[in-house]
Amino acid sequence: MDAPAAPTIRFNRLLPYWAVLQTDLRQTARSWVYRLWVLMTVVVAGGYVLYKVGVHREAGIVQAASVQTGDLLRGLIIGSLGLVALLAVSSISSERGSVADAVLSRGISRYQYFLAKWHARLVVVLTTFGVLSSVVLIAHHFLFDPDLTFIGGLVALAMVAAVLAAVISWGVTIGALSNGTVIGITIFWLVIYGGIVVLSLLPEPYPNPDRVLSRLKFVLRGQYDPTLVVQVVAVSAVLSVLAGVVGLSGFSRKDV
Repeated sequence: MDAPAAPTIRFNRLLPYWAVLQTDLRQTARSWVYRLWVLMTVVVAGGYVLYKVGVHREAGIVQAASVQTGDLLRGLIIGSLGLVALLAVSSISSERGSVADAVLSRGISRYQYFLAKWHARLVVVLTTFGVLSSVVLIAHHFLFDPDLTFIGGLVALAMVAAVLAAVISWGVTIGALSNGTVIGITIFWLVIYGGIVVLSLLPEPYPNPDRVLSRLKFVLRGQYDPTLVVQVVAVSAVLSVLAGVVGLSGFSRKDV
């Protein structure tokens, strides 16, 4: 009699990627940096709203929701850069001691490892900021002069998310290519400030971070140029993809 055929075992090549992605999502949500960032954002946003509501009721000053929301979102983004940078840069650099074991001993390719870490930080930061910003928009709509528009809010959140995605992408890449978190953060700030200085030299109507943030109050009212929105999203997407390509190329050749 013929021997029974051996069972066919199918290996899902995306399994290592999903395993690292899910693990990093849980670790990031439990990290003290993430919790401090969320706590700081909630406290600052809540304090700002309470202060403005007090001014509105005591002084009787009518305040436009778009102006208050635009100023608050701008302050939250600038104030969050430090902790967001730490979250992004430390994604791989903080695990330098375990990367070799994960890559060399567990069948996880360098590409899968980098992509999983990159995508996990993008999902956590962008989702969290999107939820918190949506709560701010809803609160300001009911507490102040309701001049916000639904489409304007979506467009503003899309622009902010695109800028944050580029920042996170370069943070993860720099962290993957550096030899430590401290060195990575130092390089990250040099790159970010250098990029902001270069972009600030661009004439109108080319977008730069300062112009984008200063126009949020107009975007929230629905007063925006679709061409500018497309430019911001497109430039941020190109920078994010470029960061991913540089990170994949450099991390695949780097000693772990």
